[in-house]
Amino acid sequence: MAQEIERKFRVLDDSFKALAYDHTRIEQGYICSGSGRTVRVRIRGNRGYLTIKGPSRDGGISRYEFETEVALADAQELMQLCEPGTIQKERWLVRMADGHVFEVDEFFGENEGLVMAEVELSAADEPFQRPAFLGDEVTGDRRYYNAHLRRYPYCMWGDAV
Repeated sequence: MAQEIERKFRVLDDSFKALAYDHTRIEQGYICSGSGRTVRVRIRGNRGYLTIKGPSRDGGISRYEFETEVALADAQELMQLCEPGTIQKERWLVRMADGHVFEVDEFFGENEGLVMAEVELSAADEPFQRPAFLGDEVTGDRRYYNAHLRRYPYCMWGDAV
């Protein structure tokens, strides 16, 4: 069973853009989401993906993840089956000197103004180089999960940030 181990952070500024080696537009929807389990459809550039994620049992650091590429036409059709609301973002990839890659998501639409970074790890306690653009860690804070942002977008948070 594949485990995704990642840590999530708020981003302080847009200095990550000058450090990025790639970026892609992403749209994603959720066929179902609840109790920490999600079935997600993603269109990234001109490729489609179907992802199943299980609940986290360790404060949000790790969870089961299965992802497979699907034909773009299939992903576009599956988007029609999704729950209301989609996530739109630009993903920027920043490789650190220690080999870790930070995925920095700049959100659009109702989540405009939110910028998040995550790094995937091979173990929950694995050390990693922390870039200067990282702000507060929000690993395990469900407000920052994409499935939650779909239902309760950043524009609705007000002073609760």
